[in-house]
Amino acid sequence: MKPRKSRWLTGSIFFFLLVAAIIQIGILTFDYIEEQTSDKVLIAVLILIVIVLLSVIATTIDLIRRKITIERPVNKILDATDRIAKGDFSVRLDATHEYGKHTEYDLIMENVNTLAAELGKSEVLKTDFISNVSHELKTPLAVIQNYAALLQDETLDEKTRAKYAKTIQQAAGRLSALITNILKLNKLENQQLSPEFEKYNLTDALAQAVIALEDWIESKHLQMDCDLQDVTLFSSPTLLEIVWNNLLSNAVKFTDNGGSIFVKLTTKNDLAIVEITDTGCGISPETGARIFEKFYQGDTSHAQEGNGLGLPLVKKVIDILGGQISVRSQLGEGTTFTVTLKGVIHA
Repeated sequence: MKPRKSRWLTGSIFFFLLVAAIIQIGILTFDYIEEQTSDKVLIAVLILIVIVLLSVIATTIDLIRRKITIERPVNKILDATDRIAKGDFSVRLDATHEYGKHTEYDLIMENVNTLAAELGKSEVLKTDFISNVSHELKTPLAVIQNYAALLQDETLDEKTRAKYAKTIQQAAGRLSALITNILKLNKLENQQLSPEFEKYNLTDALAQAVIALEDWIESKHLQMDCDLQDVTLFSSPTLLEIVWNNLLSNAVKFTDNGGSIFVKLTTKNDLAIVEITDTGCGISPETGARIFEKFYQGDTSHAQEGNGLGLPLVKKVIDILGGQISVRSQLGEGTTFTVTLKGVIHA
């Protein structure tokens, strides 16, 4: 607002001085001509000529002013936006005036620079996303293709055939999960999957999520402990199902055989606090800073199956619901995810 007011004031003063100068010159010219002759027709003609000349001079001055102060910056901005529209996000504009004396056009140029930079980042993210999706799709497809070819060998014994078929089934399941997560994340980011709020028993939901993983937990001989207060929320059961499924399955996945998982549910005022702690491999500070990025996987060896979309989905859901999620971890000592949600309904 400050540069706009300053420019408006400067323009108004300039216009005032120009008009005042023209009027003053006109008055002085009229007095001079009247002193030189008493011929009214000649006086009128001369005054008309002077008015025309002064008008031409004033118009020329205004055209030069507009050329410098308006047309030049507008043309720069138009050229930049045209390049951006054609996909050139490297364009940057230099402000005409120094910082602190910026005009509206200088501010528009800065906004164009910011827009170009953000679009450039989005293009990089889009390219990375496509590259990562292609890679993640290629891996299970290659497994399916290779083992399907091996199954065509008629000399295979039934045990080997069953093993190959199971491998194909697992790869297909991984592919299906990837596509499902991509679609969910896309809908969330484009606000096509809106939360439907209703009365929701969080305690039962967490218990059901644990029971759903019971076979997996038993197969790894994990100790599962739960300390759940009776909590009812006004929230979205559908979206929160994504959160609990991902966080609990990650806890089971990254906890070695014989380890422990602890789920705790408490309340504080109108907030529900869910803590999911495991004694798994833990994560480094570098990995912890990036785990909510799409396709980022701290396990670069890919020893654990995953596609790097689970936690970004969780983070997106929590953001949509107005909650918070945090992680604390130490390599080799396990990880704790803490989810804080609004909307506790008190009895």
